Amino acid sequence: MSASGGGKAIVAALAANAGIAVAKFVGFAITGSSSMLAEGVHSVADTSNQGLLLFGRRRARREADRSHPFGYGRDRFFYSFIVALLIFSLGSVFALYEGIHKLTAGSEDLTSPFVAVAILVVAIALETYSFRTAIKESQELKGDQSWWGFIRTSVNPELPVVLLEDLGALIGLVLALAGVGLSVLTGNVVFDAIGTICIGVLLGVIAVILIVETKSLLIGEGASPPLVRTITGALVGGPVERVIHLRTQYLGPEELLVAAKIAVSSSLPTETVAEAIDHAEARLRDAVPEARLIYLEPDLDRSDGSPVGEALDPTPDRAG
Repeated sequence: MSASGGGKAIVAALAANAGIAVAKFVGFAITGSSSMLAEGVHSVADTSNQGLLLFGRRRARREADRSHPFGYGRDRFFYSFIVALLIFSLGSVFALYEGIHKLTAGSEDLTSPFVAVAILVVAIALETYSFRTAIKESQELKGDQSWWGFIRTSVNPELPVVLLEDLGALIGLVLALAGVGLSVLTGNVVFDAIGTICIGVLLGVIAVILIVETKSLLIGEGASPPLVRTITGALVGGPVERVIHLRTQYLGPEELLVAAKIAVSSSLPTETVAEAIDHAEARLRDAVPEARLIYLEPDLDRSDGSPVGEALDPTPDRAG
């Protein structure tokens, strides 16, 4: 599955969050709402996050050099991991602190609450646009998977981040709107503080999910079982009798390393073996374009003839 795409979703999210952040801080200055302040900080964090994602994509395009012979593709994984940490630290922790502080210390009544409501409604509209853009960008990569399955298995680190960020932002805006609305209706600003705490919990859950998912990619994740079967099918053919041993690892969202030991007949001359390896590589590149680095080692098949699938990579575990 291709890992390309996501640039348009990141730019849309950056533009939306930058405008929303300014509006939220203006709303906080007018109303004194802790929910508005928490949401403003959340939007600043999101804007910074999108900037980091774009920066990571740019850094990942650098050519391989002596220090990094496999290139810089993992920069995209690294910056996505940093984004997940920022969501937790700048978003969740701040919102929890602000909400608990307002809840325990008490706060003054909200001023001009309808200004906050108007700003939140506009912010919901902008976040909805950003979220729809991220969904559209993800559809092709998602395929027949569920959205949760896509987030769990995608090797494109930016799209799951933007999707969860936008979803969290939309839910957070609804929570902030509920907190402000209930404070206006009841005259009790404790609801504003509770809304802020709920936003902090929400961001914390999203951050933990993203940290787990991007950490798996960062430390090195192999191809999915369906892709492993495709790789095996492409390698086997002609003098290549079977795949004895196979290892894969993503060096970047669009760069897959494939290392395999393949079985050939002992009666073949060296020239025929070399030609068989070249043909196997060509078949693999046609079947799996992201297989950029391929290392094939010919060997005699000394196994007991077990099915190929029993020698392949286990199912990748994102929870590790």
